[in-house]
Amino acid sequence: MYPALAVLQVLIEHKPSWKADGDVLWIGGEDGMEQEILSRQNIDFMTIPAAGLHGVGLKNLPGNISQLMKGYLKSRKIIRDYRPDVLLFTGGYLAVPAAFAGRSVPSLVFIPDIEPGLAIRTITSISTQIAVSVDQTRRYLPSAKSVTVSGYPVRAKLLDWTRKKAFKSLNLVPDLLTLLIFGGSKGARSINRASKEILPDLLREMQVIHITGKLDWEEMQTNMKSLSKQEKENYRVFPFLHNEMGAALRTADLVVSRSGASILGEYPMFGLPAILVPYPHAWRYQKTNAQYLADRGAAEIIADEDLPEQLLPRVQAIINDQQQLMKMGSAMKALAQPKAAETIAQLLLSLAGNAKGGTRL
Repeated sequence: MYPALAVLQVLIEHKPSWKADGDVLWIGGEDGMEQEILSRQNIDFMTIPAAGLHGVGLKNLPGNISQLMKGYLKSRKIIRDYRPDVLLFTGGYLAVPAAFAGRSVPSLVFIPDIEPGLAIRTITSISTQIAVSVDQTRRYLPSAKSVTVSGYPVRAKLLDWTRKKAFKSLNLVPDLLTLLIFGGSKGARSINRASKEILPDLLREMQVIHITGKLDWEEMQTNMKSLSKQEKENYRVFPFLHNEMGAALRTADLVVSRSGASILGEYPMFGLPAILVPYPHAWRYQKTNAQYLADRGAAEIIADEDLPEQLLPRVQAIINDQQQLMKMGSAMKALAQPKAAETIAQLLLSLAGNAKGGTRL
């Protein structure tokens, strides 16, 4: 959802009434965290039922197909009542029923991951235009489609942190090396537990920002009680960061994380070297993202099953080697595409203009 928010911010800068006049409607899932975040943005929000089909098993397939059909019918009603001039899709199975319900409306599909999943690949066939994070994605798309390499849109607020302001906000010491451990909004249990075992070793050498996700938050809080006073002083632990995520990225010298699509946009914008741990229990898109950065010298990869043995020595080897850090940081920074949100916004404005001169998204 964050790429769409980054694009929406640019659109509102072009035409503030998009937001004020209710000319933006967000369609989301019924049990996601979108509504909580969007309520802070004052964006109109409606939900539809939906479910994935890839890898769900024969037992769950009929129920998931039923959910998709319900999502299609509800999407059709929403689109008929709202009458948008242009549609923006950013992936996930939720986009499938909405895309088919709105196939008569000009649409733009943004593909955040390098290799698109089944859902987003399905809707590219009925989309008007496609935008992608990197050029390599073209090989997975129909050759007849109009494809723009936009880059991955990063929210302006994420970048609006000076190092001085970021260190102060997180109560960190500027001249001490900083490691960021991040598993996503829900967290990454294997990363959290491997980190928990080596925290004392890490905290004797560096300060750690640990974003645990909500699932392991209580376990990580309990573990913190076992740390010494000095170790606690070097440890900043959060279940999730919203406004201060940019501060964490700005202060970090190295990040350990999964390799979802955001790494293709956010880490390059900060020039942040990474140790990436692709999620092993899903389709291969995280491995493809991670390999893209590793092949360019911007990241290293640890397999999930190798975390207990490799995490500590790999972190120590990279973060204590200033030459290696600088080399990886420069390689990461070279991949940044700071105009990604503006590029996608301009594509949407063009599609909306071609529709009926309207401006409803």
